[in-house]
Amino acid sequence: MGSTADEIAFYTHPQSRGRIVRWMLEETGQPYRTEVLGYGESMKSPAYLAINPMGKVPAIVHRGVAVTEAAAICSYLADAFPQAGLAPALDDPLRGSYFRWLFFAAGPVEAAASAKAFGLLAPPEKAGMVGYGSFEQMVDTLEQAVAGAAPWLLGERFSAADVYLGSQVLWGMMFRTLPERPAFAEYGARLRARPAWQRASALDDALIAQQ
Repeated sequence: MGSTADEIAFYTHPQSRGRIVRWMLEETGQPYRTEVLGYGESMKSPAYLAINPMGKVPAIVHRGVAVTEAAAICSYLADAFPQAGLAPALDDPLRGSYFRWLFFAAGPVEAAASAKAFGLLAPPEKAGMVGYGSFEQMVDTLEQAVAGAAPWLLGERFSAADVYLGSQVLWGMMFRTLPERPAFAEYGARLRARPAWQRASALDDALIAQQ
């Protein structure tokens, strides 16, 4: 499961959060090698556990370094390939907003949506103890973020934050873990119009069809 020094090895399953990373890879325009792992034995194999001890996808290996967690991979790829313009530079004031929304999606959005899906939301009297506060607070804040996107979270500049947060919005609408709101639908339509999203979706859908 190794890779050459400059190659991006991408470990995924087409019905996983690997779809986020596939989209991000397509946005970078960099070549990569896809390793599709099955749930169960191959994800828990010693070779893959050496890359991700959690035995979960997605993961990448680049320049001898393994990176796991979809938000971290998106952030890493944006910085590793600055020519793609997917992250503000270190001295750009927009970098603060970039990280804010990237990790808002990785923290409160992901946690609240998952908790709601499994009926495990914190009771109102415990809302202050969880990072998302309440599901309603999370949804309202997410709506404000995407309603203000003109057309993207950083204005005219599309970024890795749109890939990750946008994926949460698209999945939330698909699986009905988010309420139907015009701001989500309009932002989602802009995301689905991106050629990189379309390429990534086609690649993963083709893998699903082969199973």
